Amino acid sequence: MNTSRNVVGGALLACSYAPLTGFYRTGCCEAGADDLGRHLICVRVTDDFLRFSRSVGNDLSTPRPQYRFAGLKAGDRWCLCALRWKEAWEAGVAPPVVLEATHEAALRIVDLDTLKAHAYGAAAGPQG
Repeated sequence: MNTSRNVVGGALLACSYAPLTGFYRTGCCEAGADDLGRHLICVRVTDDFLRFSRSVGNDLSTPRPQYRFAGLKAGDRWCLCALRWKEAWEAGVAPPVVLEATHEAALRIVDLDTLKAHAYGAAAGPQG
C-alpha cells in the first residue's frame, strides 16, 4: 500500500500509466533513496519544455526502444526531476504541474506557491 503524500497534503495519485512514468515505473512520482534525480513532479509536458530539455542535454522526445521508452510528446504526463522543473521555471518554460500527483518531497526544492502558480487543473486521474 502506497502511503506517500502529495504537495497539497493528500494521498499521492498516479501521474501516468501511458507512458508509464516514475523512477520505479509504477505510474507514480514516488520518492526513494536510489532515485538521485528526484523524479517527484508530475507534469503535463509542452513542446516548449521538450525543446528546452533537449537544449540542456536531456532529450525526452526521442524514442529509446532499448529502454522501452517511446519518447514524450506535448500533452503527455511525466514524473520530472524536481531540479529540472526548477531549471525550466527559471528559464520561463516550466510545464504545468499536476499537484495531486506530485510527491511532497518536491517541496524541498520548489515552494508550494510556485507549484500552485503552475498547476494543471484538478487531477482527472492518471493518463493512460
